[in-house]
Amino acid sequence: MYERGVLQLSLQGCGTRPKKRTKIVGGSDAGAGSWPWQVSLQMDRYGHVCGATLVSNRWLISAAHCFQDSDAIKYSDARAWRAYMGMRVMTSGNNGAATRPIRRIVLHPQYDQFTSDYDIALLELSAPVFFSDLVQPVCIPAPSHTFTAGTSCFVTGWGVLMEDGELASRLQEASVKIINRNTCNKLYDDAVTPRMLCAGSLLGGVDACQGDSGGPLVCLERGKRWFLAGIVSWGEGCARQNRPGVYTKVVKFTDWIYQQTKGQV
Repeated sequence: MYERGVLQLSLQGCGTRPKKRTKIVGGSDAGAGSWPWQVSLQMDRYGHVCGATLVSNRWLISAAHCFQDSDAIKYSDARAWRAYMGMRVMTSGNNGAATRPIRRIVLHPQYDQFTSDYDIALLELSAPVFFSDLVQPVCIPAPSHTFTAGTSCFVTGWGVLMEDGELASRLQEASVKIINRNTCNKLYDDAVTPRMLCAGSLLGGVDACQGDSGGPLVCLERGKRWFLAGIVSWGEGCARQNRPGVYTKVVKFTDWIYQQTKGQV
């Protein structure tokens, strides 16, 4: 197993895709502006490390496990990170992306690195980002919101396109279905806590993978706006049969997000 009511500051509000005209494993290249809340979190020496999601002009949501220090690297040091927004093609230059240093990283105090429970982090940008056709915030669901099993949602990121593969150079998107938690717990020996959400295909073939960690699982609600349902957290392998992706369940953290951001989301 490895890891992997909103402030209206834009004309469109949250969860809209102004430019949308009608690799994730088993996914396809995303069009420019398709997922304007997708963020690439990068470290100077390592390039892209994790994904994140823009939720206001100064706050991002990601996975706590992205900031777990190792022997050699201090991932929890905010100064080591930069956020790239409005980017589709992963290149050495920022390719016209909006970039911001990270001011601080807020990990959930109950995050457990052994069970991946409470796998959520908030990142404050050093300065607000300006919204445009390519940079927009996603909507945060209310605590009472339910994303029903069987709903088709999208996971996006620049993660590897197959197990042990290379990072994708273009942003990937894949359609995955929400899976009932009881069903998922049978597959994962009761490792799926109430703070987790499963999505994917039980047949395999479509999933998030390494490098997608911290990125968004979004669902289109009432045909109008995109809501953040999950944060890429963990899974066994990538796109394996009967091993769907496991995500942090955002509705369980709405209150914590508002408290930490002092209502700026």
